[in-house]
Amino acid sequence: MNPSRRKPHSFRAARPLLFAVACLAVLLTGCAPGFRVTPPGAANYLESQKPGWWYASFSIRWPEGEDPSFYIDTMIAHKVAAPVLEEFKKEIPLWRFHRRAARDQAGHRFSLILYCPPDVARRAFSVIESSIMLDEMKTAGVVLKVSYDDTKKISKPQIESTSDKAWSKPLQRSWPWFIMGVSETWLDLIDQYANDGRHKPLTMDEMIEFYRGVDKSVTEAWMKEGAHAFLHHLNALFGYEPVTVQGKYPLRF
Repeated sequence: MNPSRRKPHSFRAARPLLFAVACLAVLLTGCAPGFRVTPPGAANYLESQKPGWWYASFSIRWPEGEDPSFYIDTMIAHKVAAPVLEEFKKEIPLWRFHRRAARDQAGHRFSLILYCPPDVARRAFSVIESSIMLDEMKTAGVVLKVSYDDTKKISKPQIESTSDKAWSKPLQRSWPWFIMGVSETWLDLIDQYANDGRHKPLTMDEMIEFYRGVDKSVTEAWMKEGAHAFLHHLNALFGYEPVTVQGKYPLRF
């Protein structure tokens, strides 16, 4: 079965929950000073082949005078990226999505970012490139091209290599776990709304409209429920201490 045709795996359970349980166990046993943020399964490959961060970036059509088609990100995540993440879930300990749209050289771009050994990234990129759905999006002119990092050299080898350099080192090293959980949540919301009984698309035009609707549902969930479900509980985790927004406004959620 072609990877683009598979039903995506439910991303709610595995790694983030196991990571949280592991953190709790460490705290309860009083061994927190010895804890290290190390990807699961790292011991299986670090001696023979070191991991690094790798980007697969999708350039999306964005005509002048129009808003960016962010629902295309949603379609790529669900129909192209999700099958790859499912297939390589035991070999990719950290991953995330990145979305951006600006009137510059990069334009509207959606990226799948993987932390794994280069041979795993190479195989994952091969699966992406062979996706029937991706080929159809290219043919329709929705996706202009896909760019892949060169896997011959590890240029971003550290956990913190793709974090913002303006952050403190501890935050740089911890952030990839946070953003992977966020990416998993977003992808799972897409999967749930895509399988909520709405009419399934047959043509590419129908597929685009289908994911426009799915993206709208996900956005509405964020707008209506995100303040409590995400921001409030994130603030609670940090003891309800205020966070400074744009360097000026201390806020609690």
